[in-house]
Amino acid sequence: MRQEPAPLTRHLRVRQERGHTVLEFLGEIDLAAAAEIAPHLDRETDRPAARVVIDLTGIDFFDCSGLRLLYRARSRVLERRGQVLLVCAHPLTLRVLRITGLSRILPPQPTLDAALEQPEPTSRP
Repeated sequence: MRQEPAPLTRHLRVRQERGHTVLEFLGEIDLAAAAEIAPHLDRETDRPAARVVIDLTGIDFFDCSGLRLLYRARSRVLERRGQVLLVCAHPLTLRVLRITGLSRILPPQPTLDAALEQPEPTSRP
């Protein structure tokens, strides 16, 4: 039985899995949660060629502050020639991702396993 690491904050757990850094968002992701998450997100997305998965399966609420975190993570990882993947299956959050267009540039996968099975891009921006 694998033991999960303790969350870094009430809203974030970070772990390594299959060569990826998994950032698991937890609970309500609003302005206060984003302020807690941002420094840890910046640290984890600062490495060259980082392979990052943002997992939203543990969230209860997600507002524009969460969208900013996703966009920030994607931008930082791509600037460093890495890969960022998203896990999300919640219908309301998926709707927000579609309406804002974020799902086009950061396509959500339904499960962590599905995200971890995605091939690395052959050409990077």
